[in-house]
Amino acid sequence: MKKIFVIVFAALIALQANAQVGKFGTGQDSVECVKYLSYYKEYVKHNNMADAIGPWRNAIAICPVTASQNMLVDGQKIMRWAIGKEKNAEARKGLVDTLMKLYDLRVANYPKNAVSALNNKVIDMNKYNWHEDTPIILYEEMKGILKANGTQSSPLVYVKLMDVASKLYQAGTIDADMIMTDYNNISESIAASLAEKEDEKLQSALKDVETMFANSGVASCENMIALYEPRYNAAPEDKDNLTAIVKMLGRADCLDSELFLKAVESLHKIEPSAATAYNLYKLYSKVDDTKNAVKFLKDAIEMTDAADTKQIASYYFELGQYNFKKAGNNAAAVEAAKKAAELDESLKGRAYLLIGTVWGQLRCGGNEVEGHAHFWVAYDYVNKAKAADPSLADDADALARQYAAYFPDKADAFMYDLVSGASYTVSCGGLREATTVRTN
Repeated sequence: MKKIFVIVFAALIALQANAQVGKFGTGQDSVECVKYLSYYKEYVKHNNMADAIGPWRNAIAICPVTASQNMLVDGQKIMRWAIGKEKNAEARKGLVDTLMKLYDLRVANYPKNAVSALNNKVIDMNKYNWHEDTPIILYEEMKGILKANGTQSSPLVYVKLMDVASKLYQAGTIDADMIMTDYNNISESIAASLAEKEDEKLQSALKDVETMFANSGVASCENMIALYEPRYNAAPEDKDNLTAIVKMLGRADCLDSELFLKAVESLHKIEPSAATAYNLYKLYSKVDDTKNAVKFLKDAIEMTDAADTKQIASYYFELGQYNFKKAGNNAAAVEAAKKAAELDESLKGRAYLLIGTVWGQLRCGGNEVEGHAHFWVAYDYVNKAKAADPSLADDADALARQYAAYFPDKADAFMYDLVSGASYTVSCGGLREATTVRTN
């Protein structure tokens, strides 16, 4: 079998050199070419690779590479058979190299089939552990295939490249810049492919790639900042540069870093969007800059497509929570929560529970009734929350019991000409709401 490899490999080199000859060659060679093509095809047709390999080898030696694409495709089948039969490790390695050479010839001479040929080449590279002992060669080959096939790369291309890049980085063969560039190229290519069409295998490949990148040890916040800070300083207004910085720092959980904040701010100035505005809200909320946090969350609401009411409602609900818990603006919290309930039926329960909670924690002055009347409004809203979303019943009932305990006594209410069931308007803490008198 080793002899077969040497002869075939030499013939393949000759094929490249004679690629400009007529389809079947010239003179007697063209006759022989046609003859051997016919001979080996019959054997391949009946899956008789043992008898096919001889005439196929002769065809490869005589025919121009342009004589038949099937000569290369069938040759791949024959080589796989030969590899399976070969016991000598060195000879087997030579047969695998020959198989790879057949792929290269097909790519070079039949460009319409180059994408599928390269994707299939990766399958065989993986199956036969091609250059696993010299991973830098495998690495360069995988990078070339990704560059050639782009978004048409098979999921295995992405996974194989990330795998070998991670191993080379851990071995100190490639530096952090190289593996992060590879990761960027891979993830961007997968994202572009998924944008065109959802694919479970691509989704799975993306998860595998992200796991390998995280496990490589390169994705530390310290490494990310050391790598990307000079890039930011060199091109603080380059959109692609900023996008890459934000993406990579985000994946490395560097959200608290000054570089991340600067990059997001710069990106927002260049190309403001709901996403960049929301990122800025999250960043400012982390450092308790409530003024800017509220500003950018409102910007995110305004920049979201008006047709996307669910997203807008979600932002409004988050704004309500932030105003209540962090900014201390009860009126703004209630206003935002009401907007959320109005835009998204599924958020009504949670929005009403938030409004009830806001009213329940108010401190209102006045007489025995006025100082407790806000609990009526709180009671109203937590019960509305339970009606809108039964899954909130336990929380709503607990709050309702808590608020009911603060209802004024019947005698106190009577002193102010109020009886249970009467209408009443509460004004407290910048909020105003109509409710119903309730007493203990």
